[in-house]
Amino acid sequence: MYVVKRSQHNPILIPNKDHYWETSASFNLCPIKHGRSYSVLYRAVSAPDRLHSPEHISVVGIGHSKDGVHIEDRKQFIIPEEPWEKFGCEDPRVTKFEGRYYIFYTALSAYPFSAQNIKVAVAISDDLEKINERHLVTPFNAKAATLFPERVGGKATLILTVNTDTPPAQVVIAQADNVEDFWKPEFWEKWNANILEHTINPRRTAYDHIEVGAPPIKTKYGWLLLYSYIQNYFPNPEHLNRIFGIEALLLDLDDPQKIVGRTRGPILVPSEAYELSGYVENVIFPTGALLSKDTLTIYYGATDTTGCIANVNLTDLISTMRPETAPSWRCVRDLHNPVISPIPEHKWEAKATFNPAAIQIGNTTHILYRALSEDNTSSIGYAKTDDGTTISERLPVPAYIPRGDFELKKINNANSGCEDPRLTQIGKKIFMCYTAYNGVDLPRVALTSITEKSFLEHSWEWENPILITPGGFDDKDACLLPEKRDEGYFIIHRIGDQVCGDYLPSLSFEKEIVNACIHIFGPRINTWDGLKVGIAATPIKTKYGWLVFYHGVSRSHGTYRVGALLLDKNDPTVVLSRTSDPIFEPEEPYEKFGIVNNVVFPCGVIKRDEFLYLYYGGGDRVIGIATIKFDILMNALLNGAKLK
Repeated sequence: MYVVKRSQHNPILIPNKDHYWETSASFNLCPIKHGRSYSVLYRAVSAPDRLHSPEHISVVGIGHSKDGVHIEDRKQFIIPEEPWEKFGCEDPRVTKFEGRYYIFYTALSAYPFSAQNIKVAVAISDDLEKINERHLVTPFNAKAATLFPERVGGKATLILTVNTDTPPAQVVIAQADNVEDFWKPEFWEKWNANILEHTINPRRTAYDHIEVGAPPIKTKYGWLLLYSYIQNYFPNPEHLNRIFGIEALLLDLDDPQKIVGRTRGPILVPSEAYELSGYVENVIFPTGALLSKDTLTIYYGATDTTGCIANVNLTDLISTMRPETAPSWRCVRDLHNPVISPIPEHKWEAKATFNPAAIQIGNTTHILYRALSEDNTSSIGYAKTDDGTTISERLPVPAYIPRGDFELKKINNANSGCEDPRLTQIGKKIFMCYTAYNGVDLPRVALTSITEKSFLEHSWEWENPILITPGGFDDKDACLLPEKRDEGYFIIHRIGDQVCGDYLPSLSFEKEIVNACIHIFGPRINTWDGLKVGIAATPIKTKYGWLVFYHGVSRSHGTYRVGALLLDKNDPTVVLSRTSDPIFEPEEPYEKFGIVNNVVFPCGVIKRDEFLYLYYGGGDRVIGIATIKFDILMNALLNGAKLK
């Protein structure tokens, strides 16, 4: 669990129309710090030359910066001189190793480009003012090479990507007694004879593509390697979209071929306008990184046009990657899951019991859950737990049944009824928002209420339900904030794929109705929550803001996962921080297989002592409980809020 935040200055590097050599593009940047300043090397693409083939040529530019963000004094640094780089120098990675700067880059020796003429080269500089020497490194097709900043096991160590243009590409390690061995053909002849012994393979499927990204950064837990991970790069049977992402590996400090930690998915994917539209659309590619205290800055190219940066808290990122700490940075299931399942003898809940709301009164957690009969009618059941996990009581009859015409079944065996409750207590009154559906009209949000006394006595004297959202819209996933603000009572709901809100002057819903959709947040392109999102449970007020859990649905497989965000305590329409990765996702059989497969769907969250308890539906059939430490989640969100 971590939060990645793009710089407000993005893109920090753009083409310069006054420099012919970087008129078309300036991207794939790699910084290095020396003293209090930075040098930034990058790929620059020239203006078109109609009399030359190809019309564009790449060189390596260099700029200088006082803060790693604002880049000035840009000039050409590595230009094609040797026959093996005659048609371009691309994608530099710079490392200071034993007093000298080694800049590995892609060298193009012929046009049209093919695997035979795309290789790795190196330029060496003593001061980054001039190139002292340059060499062709690989005698075979390779790209994306970079040197470790110190010896590993007494050896100079290089990581690179081979066979990039004759896939599948492989990420490999090469080690030598002397760094000069890397540009000796006899070294590679011997190394290549045992190439499989040098391979690192982080691919999740055979349809994906990988390339080395930034120079490795040494941490006490391992070498942190940012790399390019392209999902569905090759055609697959499901015809899934290609997604260029940035991921991370943690490599063993003494044996960098050994993966000791990794991200479970992309840290960053194209989603901003400058990442979606450009010379090559919908592409981001990592080539550099800097570490300052506990903030990791990722340098990447966007659409093969511009250069950008994004920041992430290093502790949160590595803790999410390491097997030893990762479970604490995600929600942990209760060992007794599922804790509530259908009871065939109870007709009203014979088919499914799922999507539970929860409310804490005293030391008891009260659960209202959606129950489904065999004819697909939804009503609301009741259970409670005194310790947060052990169900100590479960009623054999519903606590709430469909009553309004807007939720009574219109078509035999079609879905209808009262779905997905959320609970809010204000004073001595408990309000329940739920989705009302009659099988014909679009679903709308209904609201009812009950006194705390009646609720605890199980007399179920609910107020008559009222539709509080306008007709003609698919409106779901609603809840009330548990306090009145100057503007009124704030209600959160979802129209289509967007989570929004509205202020209501009073809780007299006979005359009040939601008539605004003030945007709060929505899906993020190319991510695990890229199709739609919805609030999971009533937000929890903290001294830092409103803590919100939400569900997100992926566009590729329709998987329901859970994330978290922090809303401004003074303005709940303002998102301060949002987890970049999911904190909970379907893994167990009762979540992956059900009435709807691959679903975890919480409607209730309770804070008990140091833990947050999530009450969720699994596979739209059963109920489970998961926990996460409050401080770990809040610190990750606050770390994200501090990033600039």
